[in-house]
Amino acid sequence: MKKEAIILCSFIILKFFLQFILISPEYELHRDEYLHLDIGHHLAWGYQSVPPLTAWVSKIIYLLGNSAFWVKFFPALFGALTIIVVWKMIKELNGNIYALSLGATCVVFSALLRLNTLYQPNSFDVLSWTTLYFVLIKYFNSEHTKWIYAAGIVFAIGFLNKYNIAFSILGLIPAVLFTGQRKIFGQKQLYYAALLALVIISPNLFWQYANDFPVIRHLNELAEIQLINVDRIDFLKSQILFFAGSLIVIGSGLYALLFHQAFAKYRTFFWAFFFTLIIFLILRAKDYYAIGLYPVYTAFGAIYLSKILNHGWKRYLQPILILLPILFFTFMYDVAFPNKNPKHFIDHPEKYKEIGMLRWEDGLDHDLPQDYADMLGWKELAQKVESVYDQLPNQNQTIIICDNYGQAGAINYYTKHGLRAVTFSADYINWFELDKPYKNLIRVIEADYVESEMNETSAYFESATVAGYITNPYARESGTSIVKFIGAKVDINERLKYEVAEAQNYE
Repeated sequence: MKKEAIILCSFIILKFFLQFILISPEYELHRDEYLHLDIGHHLAWGYQSVPPLTAWVSKIIYLLGNSAFWVKFFPALFGALTIIVVWKMIKELNGNIYALSLGATCVVFSALLRLNTLYQPNSFDVLSWTTLYFVLIKYFNSEHTKWIYAAGIVFAIGFLNKYNIAFSILGLIPAVLFTGQRKIFGQKQLYYAALLALVIISPNLFWQYANDFPVIRHLNELAEIQLINVDRIDFLKSQILFFAGSLIVIGSGLYALLFHQAFAKYRTFFWAFFFTLIIFLILRAKDYYAIGLYPVYTAFGAIYLSKILNHGWKRYLQPILILLPILFFTFMYDVAFPNKNPKHFIDHPEKYKEIGMLRWEDGLDHDLPQDYADMLGWKELAQKVESVYDQLPNQNQTIIICDNYGQAGAINYYTKHGLRAVTFSADYINWFELDKPYKNLIRVIEADYVESEMNETSAYFESATVAGYITNPYARESGTSIVKFIGAKVDINERLKYEVAEAQNYE
């Protein structure tokens, strides 16, 4: 095996090892992961929450046994593939062993370690951005039109994973116009490639059209509820933290792209960096939307630094640049990963509050980082719901309705009976079975709404009882209650059909 192959394999093994030791066993899957897994039971060309590719991956996870190992394996895999693509970039740019090692180190010891712990579309999104930029480098080098078609295919696959990749194109278009690469707009193959991409994504676009474009409603809701709380200064601070140990490398890459003739044909990437960030800032995007922007600049920076640090005393700086991302990781390991007992964050809030980790999407500070609180209490909920279900008469005529997709997804993931909980949020509104004559209702209700729900719904049933609640004080769902309604006095299916239709119209 060649030396380069051995080094690359070592980075890949290290990547997988780190991903599986960064989460403390106290934590369960994240609320979003349960939803992403559940859509694998309902394969389609689109969903309220995500494009279809995540559902296809979830289907594979089910076929592999549906264990937490496989749930965590795939984001780690996408992170490992990102390292390989950056490696290929550096090879394409004629980088030596040092440049390859530096670039791979920058990608391994970065925010991707955090991103790749969660089964969400974001890991594949970063891989898509990085691969798209790699394909463009191949085109700029060779001017073979096959790479234009490859770019169209990569974009389309990335689009079927997460619509966020459209921002990479929005940043690239003015960047290309700023440089000599603008001649690509005179290539008819560019428009054929765009048509090819359109054909590939068309089933999803038709699905969006048939369902009144839920992505537009989702984006509007996101802007009104979450993005309005995004602070642009905080956004920029996060960009620095994402690749904190690699800032010298990324900065060197941008410098080389602007000022060195050897990088002139890649200057499009310099302008793309700033145009893309400006678009995100204007739209008040979440900070992690931009992570896919950075791996390509670690490649350019690694190439440039390998050339200027190759003589005399400057050679002694080479190991320092490789050590910097690792040193920053040791700091990030202490603050950026769910690798500590939840009580630790409550006992030592100062440093976490200082860097904004305790601020949730509501704009307020809480005891625990939101993502970590979203990884607690789910098994307890599922076990208690299953226990309540086991005690009910007419079990096959029982419907389980939750307040949010995290509750429903967790019940569906953990319960042994194969229970299928639903909710009026996200994609679950399309998964109600409305042709069954329901006699019982299990309602999973957030703590603040238990009393009002019981007052409203108990009139339709012979009995209503709070049968349990989540006791984990660290969970975001702490206090969420399980109410059992037994013996329907009326045909509740008609009521359900009405409420589902209302929810679908709202969504």
